[in-house]
Amino acid sequence: MLFDRIIQKLLPTDKRFYLLFEESTKNLLNAAEILTKLPKAKTISEREKLAVQIHAFEHIGDDLTHKIYSELNSTFVTPFDREDIHELASSIDDVLDEIDGSIGRIVLYKIKTVPASVIKLINVLELSIVELHQGVHLLRNIHKTDELQKVLQKVNEYENEADAVFEKAVADLFEHEKHPVQIIKIKEVLVGLETATDKCEDAANVLEGILIKNA
Repeated sequence: MLFDRIIQKLLPTDKRFYLLFEESTKNLLNAAEILTKLPKAKTISEREKLAVQIHAFEHIGDDLTHKIYSELNSTFVTPFDREDIHELASSIDDVLDEIDGSIGRIVLYKIKTVPASVIKLINVLELSIVELHQGVHLLRNIHKTDELQKVLQKVNEYENEADAVFEKAVADLFEHEKHPVQIIKIKEVLVGLETATDKCEDAANVLEGILIKNA
């Protein structure tokens, strides 16, 4: 909204949103780092422990998202458009939900061996989250457009890479896996991880919108 942006430039902005978003993406990054330990977990018990840790981060993420919404409802002047604040918080929360769901399925379905394609998607997802975390930090210095544009470009590249890994993984799964139930199990995990990278790109698109509006 044009009027809101004019007011934002004239009055002091509430810095709490920056801190909350930074905490939110740091929490997301913590969950991603736990997820990367999955391939080394050889027993069901080890995987369950990782799933419990990620689920705890998911609860923290929910709390941070609710805090952002609460601040949004109680703050008259925001550092950028209210719609963007809401959408960015929602997108970050969605990424964490997909991570939590993916490792939860691996445990629930008792998948004994983590496929190489799943490991690849996990690694790409973590790289995307690292960039997203950096992008959120750059909101404090929105005038550093070149740095933020590089971050957005990297997130887009990782999303494209995740798409390619996912498509090949599904094709290989249909070609080589003989058990229909196993196909369903692994495909659901792949879908969750690929969707998580999509949500990272959604968050990056919100950052790009904020950048354009404040240029």
